[in-house]
Amino acid sequence: MNETLVTLVGNAATAVEFRETATGGMARFRFAVTPRRWDREKQLWADGRTSFYTVWSWRTLAANLAGSVSVGEPLVVHGRLKVREEEQANQRRTFVDVEAVAVGHDLSRGTAAFRRVVRAEPVLTERPERVTDGDAQESPKQREHDNAMAEVS
Repeated sequence: MNETLVTLVGNAATAVEFRETATGGMARFRFAVTPRRWDREKQLWADGRTSFYTVWSWRTLAANLAGSVSVGEPLVVHGRLKVREEEQANQRRTFVDVEAVAVGHDLSRGTAAFRRVVRAEPVLTERPERVTDGDAQESPKQREHDNAMAEVS
């Protein structure tokens, strides 16, 4: 599939709006990117025109964004670029969205402390420690463990 992936460096322009949906969490926020260039004549940094993007995220990334990002914080956003046109009040407007794959704080402008998310749900593939009479025959791994224990005793 052909997709346009972009990496943007800028600042969170609005607070993260988080909503729970039937398929998991959804979050969005506006992101401002302002290019800076060195003006040799004036010997100063000059800001270019600011571009605004709506950043969308889903599921775990959405929940983590809601708990981690505040207005004005410097971020790096990586994701799929989506350009859409809509007609509002008889005027055609263009909107540029980014469906985020990854978002992080820009560590060239500050520090951050990472905290891993602890999942409350057990992994679906884990087998319970105790096997009841109604369960299927023991697994090869359990049989191997039992045989090893018998050899030790």
